[in-house]
Amino acid sequence: AGMNGTAIENFVCVIFNVSFMNCTWHVDRSASGDTQYFLYWKTSKKEDFTGCQNYIKDNCGRHTGCRFQNVTIENKKAYFLVNGSRSGQNIQSYMKKIFLHRIVKLTPPSNVTVNCTEASHGCEIRWQPPRTSHVKRDGCFKYEIVIENK
Repeated sequence: AGMNGTAIENFVCVIFNVSFMNCTWHVDRSASGDTQYFLYWKTSKKEDFTGCQNYIKDNCGRHTGCRFQNVTIENKKAYFLVNGSRSGQNIQSYMKKIFLHRIVKLTPPSNVTVNCTEASHGCEIRWQPPRTSHVKRDGCFKYEIVIENK
């Protein structure tokens, strides 16, 4: 329901630093300054939608995204709804289901150490795997090492 052609576009969410998530969208080009958008989400079909508590705003004060903290992705999927109003009329709502493990931006490996010895003409490189809330086995990670001679 809502006026045709007024829904948001380019809805994207990213999880970073283990438990922070940002969701952003583009405002419809025809949206006037009094258009306002509201984001709701839930992690199962049974529960009720929860509204965004920390909006990202553009220069007109319109909501163009939301910042979340303490996001856990054990539930695997999340359902997002963005609706809003313009001049007192409802705009088209937008719904999307996202598999949360697909939008995680991993932290880099930490505690990287390099130990080179002349005797073996080689180097040993060690590191700790990325911090994550959902990967339980270190063997699930693949690494690529780029060595540049300087």
